[in-house]
Amino acid sequence: MHGFIHLPKSSAVLQPALVWRQCGLKHRTTGKPSPAWLAALALVFVAALHAATPPARPHILFLAVDDLKPTIGAYGDRVARTPNLDRLAARGVLFSNAYCNQAVCAASRNTLLTGSRCTTLGIYNLATNFRRAVPDAVTLPQYFMRHGYRTEGMGKIFHVGHGNSDDPASWSVPFLKDNVVDYALPASTDGGQLTREAALFGNSKPAGVPIGQLPRGAAWENAELPDTAYADSRIATHAIAALRRAKDQPAEPLFLAVGFVRPHLPFSVPKKYWDLYDRATLPLATRRTPPDGAPPYAGKTLGELNNYKPFPVDPPLTEEHERTAIHGYYASVSYMDAQLGRVLDELDRLNLAANTVIVLWSDHGWHLGDHGMWTKHTNYEEANHIPLLIVAPGVARPGMRTAAMTETVDLYPTLAELAGLPAPQVPQTIDGRSLVPVLRDPAASVKDHIVHVFPRNAPARGGELLGRAVRTARYRLVEWKKIGAADPADLELYDYVADPLETKNLAAAQPEVVARLRALLAQHPEPRPVVR
Repeated sequence: MHGFIHLPKSSAVLQPALVWRQCGLKHRTTGKPSPAWLAALALVFVAALHAATPPARPHILFLAVDDLKPTIGAYGDRVARTPNLDRLAARGVLFSNAYCNQAVCAASRNTLLTGSRCTTLGIYNLATNFRRAVPDAVTLPQYFMRHGYRTEGMGKIFHVGHGNSDDPASWSVPFLKDNVVDYALPASTDGGQLTREAALFGNSKPAGVPIGQLPRGAAWENAELPDTAYADSRIATHAIAALRRAKDQPAEPLFLAVGFVRPHLPFSVPKKYWDLYDRATLPLATRRTPPDGAPPYAGKTLGELNNYKPFPVDPPLTEEHERTAIHGYYASVSYMDAQLGRVLDELDRLNLAANTVIVLWSDHGWHLGDHGMWTKHTNYEEANHIPLLIVAPGVARPGMRTAAMTETVDLYPTLAELAGLPAPQVPQTIDGRSLVPVLRDPAASVKDHIVHVFPRNAPARGGELLGRAVRTARYRLVEWKKIGAADPADLELYDYVADPLETKNLAAAQPEVVARLRALLAQHPEPRPVVR
């Protein structure tokens, strides 16, 4: 035997007497099994039983970051100081052509959590809860909970504020909300007053008081304060505690949704993160005006930024204000990156990483002065291009990049497949496609285009228009018209090979490209009318 026991291949559960007979494992004098061999056999049987047990379902660590454009070293940003985002990218697959389905917080998060595009739900604003459109929808965490997962959430996952609320049905335990509008210094709120944005995000607007009559909060803080002074540190601490509970309860897989709030305004982060950057060398936008020939209503200027002091209510910004806004944005990204690092460190320390799928996603991008625009709320590239990183142990090789076209709705079916769950059969429409083929082979693709939208009030065109966009690897076409209306529509066309900065609307000059892209849009159902 030479110390090895060869077990019959067909035996799922082995009978000891059979092994004794086959291996001749008997005491020389008594003819009974030797105690030493019995001990060895016990170890073999335990190993065999473990080998027959299916591997545990992976934990899911879903990391949502508010307002994060690809200002990340791994995405080629030479200014950003993002060591933890970069190391996360090195562990998984970086999606270079990932896009949100609408560049506003609530609508974008609806698409993530339901797998349905805004045009399917009929919700395009901040205030309307997704259950107004699909009352019995099964959200992404809810789907995992129905399949035996413990679902925990903290920070900002659903959009809470502006009249909207969290979704208790999605969580195994109560959700841990924290402040988006977060200050540590009394001077930032005129001595502790309720500010405009704090009232909106807290659903605490005083009755009978117009938002515009509330004081504006500070657009930034950069004091000598510890990381713990602000929300993302607390959110990371809650996430670490949840990971430790998962380590102590290995039989129960965890779906953990961690919603970091920076770099959303206000740029309230400790001074040491501001000190990472030389404001004199920060990149200012090169194109300061809207695209030539674009509809006048398609863009924006300061909206949202002007709800914070000392920015002016109306444009333009001074160069000093521009540099401060860009500085604050980068500092906020680095602060969030540090808190992400704490969570990743704990995941590794607990030896959970090998069985944890990690997704890092942002709800939309952000204008930093390009086209004279700030924040989000457009159909242009800077508002809709998002970072997406996926770590899938055993499926995806680390350090890979893919140019596959990807949109937020793809994450619902992707995570279900990575966890070994059935393809979602739920009351709402799942508009996305699983990205698992791309994770296995970054040269693969599951679609040749994505779609996104943004509404605009255009009185000169008769009221509310929906800008429905199709983005391919090269082009973006935006079709502006009323929902359900026939042509004529206002059109925008941009070529990101010839004109990556979107300087000119090419729709009139390239009708054949317009026709081809409108045919792609026609493959999708007509947008659902607005649900109130």
